Amino acid sequence: MKPLSAVGIVGYAGYIPIYRIKAAEIGRVWGTGCKYPIIEKAVAAIDEDATTMAVEAARYAVARAQINPEEIGAIYVGSESKPYAVKPSGTIVAEALGISSQLLAADYEFACKAGTEAFQTCIALVASGMVKYGMAIGADTAQGRPSDELEFTAASGAAAFIFGKKSEETIAYVEGTHSYSTDTPDFWRRPEEPYPSHYWRFTGKPAYFKHVLSAAKGLMEELNLTPDDFDYAVFHQPNTKFPLAAAKMLGIEEEKIKPGLLVPIIGNTYSASSPLGLAATLDVAKPGDRILMVSYGSGAGSDAFSFVVQEAIEWKRPLAPPIAAFVNRKKLVDYACYTRYRRKLRK
Repeated sequence: MKPLSAVGIVGYAGYIPIYRIKAAEIGRVWGTGCKYPIIEKAVAAIDEDATTMAVEAARYAVARAQINPEEIGAIYVGSESKPYAVKPSGTIVAEALGISSQLLAADYEFACKAGTEAFQTCIALVASGMVKYGMAIGADTAQGRPSDELEFTAASGAAAFIFGKKSEETIAYVEGTHSYSTDTPDFWRRPEEPYPSHYWRFTGKPAYFKHVLSAAKGLMEELNLTPDDFDYAVFHQPNTKFPLAAAKMLGIEEEKIKPGLLVPIIGNTYSASSPLGLAATLDVAKPGDRILMVSYGSGAGSDAFSFVVQEAIEWKRPLAPPIAAFVNRKKLVDYACYTRYRRKLRK
């Protein structure tokens, strides 16, 4: 899918909570040890949720975009852990940023690819001329059943991207996007359930790899590109092994995905996973570089994108904190604090 008129990223930013818990600490509590190659994960504070993190990332994205927030005509927030069952997050973000009430807003869901769904909607709205700028946000908080494998990886974070018509102001323009979706029951959470469930046999080959590889190959075929044409690649990061394996299957060198590989040090940030990886990659990319990004959402589907970096990255990059700044500022908490912050004690 190619937009009829060229669209690009005019601003981007991420947000990662300051608190971390070591995977070894989780293993100590449950007597399992640390069986997973995750060093630690980001933990939202007791006064943080998907919406507050979305606001933080959005503020930095506006600062980097150097635009009037009132010119943003659409806000879409992708999350599987929004604080309200019935109340939009996008309107809260708009109010916090001083965005006009003449606004398109909605919350998106599709497991961990909800954020990239928002990308596609904003790209389409800008390309059609319906809005001048559209903001897409992926934000999530940790949701892992105590002692479950997911508790070692399920983390918190947010990323925001502002899209506008391609110009000298755009940081990277969109070459195209391609999606692949099926009904694959690898991961789900029923109403009123606090934690998701997952079905081991569907997690890898028929779920993650089938969708990620199909979306990536479909995009390359449509744009007449090969893996060698990309300078960087970003994949959804449920763990450390899957994105590395997906890159190898596509013939993409491991060095190309390292700048955006955040999961070992902050965990799987769900809807913010691939967007945060893209933000970290933009933090180091040079004008002319081409970036492949492929998200994955259980249930299941993948969205693939090709971005080409422009000259504006050089002067806009210093206008907001890099992802590395959020990764490096941290305070460790023990399992008791983590339990309190994430409200794991239930009546």
